[in-house]
Amino acid sequence: MTVNWGLSVHTGHPELVAAIADEIAASGPIPFVRFMELALYHPQFGYYMRAPEPTSERIGWRGDFYTSSDVHPLLGQALAKQAEQMDRLLGRPTPFTVVEMGPGKGLLARHFLSACRRDFQDLFERLHYVLIDRSPVMREVQHKNLAPWLDRPNLLTWVDNLETIAPHSVTGLFLSNELIDSFPVNRIQVTANGVEELWVDSHNGQFVECLRPPSSHALADHARRMHTDWPVGYRTEINLHALNWIKQVVQLLDRGFVLTIDYGHTAQDLYRSDRKGGTFLCYSRHSTNEEPFLRVGEQDMTAHVDFTSLARTGEQHGLHTTGFTNQLSFLMGLGVEHMIEQLEQDSPAFKAAIHLLRPNGMGTTFKVLVQHKNVVNPELDGLKYKPFFGTSLSAQSAA
Repeated sequence: MTVNWGLSVHTGHPELVAAIADEIAASGPIPFVRFMELALYHPQFGYYMRAPEPTSERIGWRGDFYTSSDVHPLLGQALAKQAEQMDRLLGRPTPFTVVEMGPGKGLLARHFLSACRRDFQDLFERLHYVLIDRSPVMREVQHKNLAPWLDRPNLLTWVDNLETIAPHSVTGLFLSNELIDSFPVNRIQVTANGVEELWVDSHNGQFVECLRPPSSHALADHARRMHTDWPVGYRTEINLHALNWIKQVVQLLDRGFVLTIDYGHTAQDLYRSDRKGGTFLCYSRHSTNEEPFLRVGEQDMTAHVDFTSLARTGEQHGLHTTGFTNQLSFLMGLGVEHMIEQLEQDSPAFKAAIHLLRPNGMGTTFKVLVQHKNVVNPELDGLKYKPFFGTSLSAQSAA
């Protein structure tokens, strides 16, 4: 089955569009997950790998989207407080390593380091902060934002990927904020033939989507586990990259925690039968669309995170679920009200901080999953409040 999107293959960054079209011409249709990988991370022309226009930026108020760290330093300050408690639970190791994956512009790291130096000097003296980013463009921005810390020995390290880190070498915290939603996803649709996968072809100068059998046994098996009563026409996403990522993180962590912040749902909510169109979106200039063939390489692509499968996969490989909450409750547990008290009401800083907590916005849209390894029954302040989730992320509920 082939559906014409009606958009020229030349819509988007010309060299990137040509590279994708050439790959399709050489080998035939490609799974959508491959198309998304090329659109975002092609080594030369991908959205995240290429420098933006001089007057714009990828991430921020002048970009296509913004993150919590663009809004206010509050999240970084709260994470520093949570990390200090984790440090105590681990016996104050030297070093206490924080590995931030997908650090964006480096603002979260800057806010975290500033708070540690101000409030937790003992932790700061033992801290080793590792930033993982394969984009030279983003690394350049990170270096600028972290310039005050570059001369401090053994504090900051940049690496391209997780493979650079030795197995069982990290004692501390693996941290990510809006990382997993940017992983390339497989997209599937229920047809009269069962679950099929969306592939991308090129036809008469246009990108078109087509439906084919799943491209891997892993995808077919995962869809089978999630599939309950999906109707014909139901479309959704499966993020196998996220599951492979958490398996890799488990192997690198010796003792400590994995803290994942992102927008997403439990599997029960994400894959319910009335969510018929999935959650895939493209972002450009703070507006959204569902047209992946529009502005290829010039807009972001995302899908909501399945936190249940992330927790279940972690449990299967030795990473225990510490707790699951939302950003509002996480920040409340870490005393956000006392932080906000320091701000003048009606000031821009106060309004920005409140933006992170809005019950119908970032406060509840963003979820926080904490997992641990080789730590006995840890209790964390950021997990004091766990609204409406119960045991929804247990391994049993995700099977």
